[in-house]
Amino acid sequence: MQQKRLNEDTPSLKEQLDAAFDVTLSQLKELSDPLERAKVAHVLVGRAQDYGTELQAVRNEAMNEALRVGQLNSTQLATELGISKGRVSQLAKGAPPERLFLGSGKVIVALAEKLEHGKLHDGRDKRVQGPVIATEDFQTYEHLRELAEDVGLEITFERIPLGGNVRLNRNNLVVICGPRLSPLIEQILESDPHLRFDKDDSGWFLTDRKTGEVYRSAMDDGGNSDVAYFGRLPRPDGQGTFLYIAGIHARGSGGVVHWLNSELTNVHRELKAKRFSTLISSTFDPDTLEIISSDRITPFYRPEGS
Repeated sequence: MQQKRLNEDTPSLKEQLDAAFDVTLSQLKELSDPLERAKVAHVLVGRAQDYGTELQAVRNEAMNEALRVGQLNSTQLATELGISKGRVSQLAKGAPPERLFLGSGKVIVALAEKLEHGKLHDGRDKRVQGPVIATEDFQTYEHLRELAEDVGLEITFERIPLGGNVRLNRNNLVVICGPRLSPLIEQILESDPHLRFDKDDSGWFLTDRKTGEVYRSAMDDGGNSDVAYFGRLPRPDGQGTFLYIAGIHARGSGGVVHWLNSELTNVHRELKAKRFSTLISSTFDPDTLEIISSDRITPFYRPEGS
C-alpha cells in the first residue's frame, strides 16, 4: 500500500512542479524590457535556490528516518535513490531531522505590535506608547531563535502591524500573536473544532471543546503561571500551514518554547508537519520572569480526516 501511494503521488508532485516552472519561465521570457527581465530572473534564481535547499532538507530527513526505523539499509536506500552508499551516509548524517518541525529553510517569526498601556509608580496612567512588540514576545522569539540555531536553522523576525494584518501564505512561518490583536488569526482559530480562545468579564481563557474544561490564567489573580495555545494551522490559500503560538498572556507563549526545548524530537517524530493543536501550561519565576517549568495539558488534537 505504501509503495502504491508512492508511485501515485510522486508523478503528481513532479508534474505540478514542472507545470508551475513552465508557466513561470514562459511569462519571464515574454517580458519585453531586458532590464526588467534580468531583475525578475535574478530574484527567481534566488528563490529557486531557496526551494532547492528546502527540498534537500526534506530528502535528507526522510533518508535519516528510513534508515533509523529500519525500513531500508544503506545499500538498499542507495539503490532506490540511484546514488552510492557513501553518499547515502553523507546525506543522512546532516542536520537533525527534528529541525523540519520548525521549518525547512529560513524561519520567519511574526510578532504582533500593540499599543502599550500601564501605570506609573504614583498610580497615574502612563502615556500610551507604541506601536511596540511586547517584551515577553521578544524574549520568546530569542529563546526560539536559540532552539532553531541549535538544530541548524536560520531565523529572523518581523513585525505584525497594528490591526494584525500578517501574510500567512508562505513557508517556514511562525506566528506569535493573540487573537485580540489580529482578526485574521481569530478567524482561523475559530476553525479549530477542539480548542478555542474565549473571553468573559474575568478576561481571556481557553476552552477544550471535547471535554468542556476551561483553562484560565493564574496571572489574572496575581499568580505566576499561564496557559498557551500551540498548533499548526492552515494557511488561507490552502497550500500549507504555519506554526502558531499564543498564551492567554504574552508570558505564556514562552512556555511553549520552553516545552519544545525538551520535546522537539518527540513532537517531530509523532507529528512531522501535520496539523494539530494542543495547550501548554507553564510556570515562571516571579523574580526573574523566566519560565521554569512547562507541560502539555491536552492531547495533540488533529483535524478530522487528517
